[in-house]
Parts: sequence; structure tokens; C-alpha cells
Amino acid sequence: MSVLDRIATSRADRRLAQIRTGVSGKVVAVTGGARGIGFEIAEQVIAAGGRVALGDIDSDAVGKAAADLGVEGIELDVTDAASIERFLDTVEERVGPVDVLVNNAGIMPVGSFLDYDEALIRRTVEIDFVGVILGTRAAARRMAARGGGQIVNIASVAGRLAAPGLSVYNGAKSGVIEFSETVDFELASQGVRVSAVLPSFTNTALVTGLKTNSMVRSVDTDVVGREVLTTIATQRVRAMAPMSLRWVDVTPAMPIGVKRWLAGVTGTKTMFLDTDQSARAAYSRRIGQAGDTD
Repeated sequence: MSVLDRIATSRADRRLAQIRTGVSGKVVAVTGGARGIGFEIAEQVIAAGGRVALGDIDSDAVGKAAADLGVEGIELDVTDAASIERFLDTVEERVGPVDVLVNNAGIMPVGSFLDYDEALIRRTVEIDFVGVILGTRAAARRMAARGGGQIVNIASVAGRLAAPGLSVYNGAKSGVIEFSETVDFELASQGVRVSAVLPSFTNTALVTGLKTNSMVRSVDTDVVGREVLTTIATQRVRAMAPMSLRWVDVTPAMPIGVKRWLAGVTGTKTMFLDTDQSARAAYSRRIGQAGDTD
């Protein structure tokens, strides 16, 4: 093994030790936990020695996911404040007070803004943004009363990159990013930390039918899971998944012309307008009815 290999191995070992120390023994509740990113986060928390409870609007799917992992699975509608309170109550009764809430539930409709159905617009904002706000408020009140806790909100690089065809999703995820930073600033003195993790396009149902390219590649869920666990361990306010996309955080300050040129070069100018609708049909039907989570 070369010196560089030994250094890289040593750093990886230290990171794993840091994650295990920061996660082990904690009760972590994950919304949208029945599949995709949420399920991956739960698996990694368990591997790091944490205790998990899953929440999801799909009662059958969350029941199966929970059985597969050997954890609690609870039906949850993140757009309903009463449902969130019941979820947190149940987690406390069955697992223990929530140390970390991961607000992961979300949907991602794509297509021309002029063609968006009003009901789907409202559903997207309610799940992707309002649900994060309600979940954060409910958990933070309990955490502040106990003297501490952490909330990790799953945003997206889309919240930093204007992408035609993702208008409503872009707006909701941008809101999650700034909301998280503001609430962290407000509540840190009470021991409650709030973070945002911004995944790249991730290999889940959300990206079905999208035509990525060599410049815009989707990542596997394990990449996002690792960054979430690192965020829990370090309490950093914002993280990209993967961290190689940190440059995305400066794009809001770029001149409009530069951003639009970049969208043309990377293909995001048309990527979410020119989709394989037949491949995406099942997902589109699901989010148009009751909302999918990932």
C-alpha cells in the first residue's frame, strides 16, 4: 500500500469512527422512510449503532420496510400537523425521545410549468416545504424543552440550480435550504441544531425517465446516506451529497447569463422538459394521487 493509500485509509477510518460516535445510541426518526433515500438513511443509522423509527404515508410500504429492518414503522402524513405529533408521540413511546428527525419525505414532478395541475402544485409545496416546516416545528419544540436535539432536512441541489421543468420543486427545495439555516440560527442557543443536506439527483423513483449525461450524473442512495450521517455526527449546517458539488452553493450569486450558459452546457436547460413520460408514468400517477416519498 502506498503512502497516499495509507493516508486515504486512515482518513476514512477516522470518518467512520466519528460517525459511529456521533450516531450510536441516538433515536433517529426518518420521514419518507419506506423506500429510497429514507430507507438508506435508516440502514446506515442502524449500522452505526443508532435506533430508528420510520414514518411514511404509504402504510403498507412502511410496514414492510420496518419489518425488513427490524424497526418501528408508523403511518405519517407530513402535511398534517396532528399526524406529525402522533408520529413523534408513538416514536417516544416505542423507541424513546427523538434525538434526530430527518425530514426526508418529498415528491418531484417534472414538466412545463404552464401544464402543472394546481392540485399537484399545492401537493408538492405542502409535502416538500410545508411538511419540513411542520416537522421541524413539532420536533424542535420537544427538543428545546429537553435541552437539545437535531433536525436534518433533505433539500436538493435543485434548490440552488434554476432548471426549467423543475420550477415548483426548485422553489420548494430552495425554501428548505434557507428555512433550515434561519431556524438553526434561531434555535442553536437552545441546543437545537437544524441542517440541510442537498443531494444531487439520486437513483430513486424521483429520477425515473430522466435522461442524465456525463456532466449531470445521478448518485446512489448510499452517497446521500453517508452525508446525512456525517451531518448528524458533525452538526454542520449545510452539506452537499456528494461533497464534490459544493460549488453549487455559490450559483445564486452568479450573473444570470452565466447561470443560463451553465444550464446549456450541462444539459439542465432541457433535461426536465424532455423526459421519458412512459417510463415515468407509474411515478407520476402515484404522486398525483397520494404523494410518493423518497
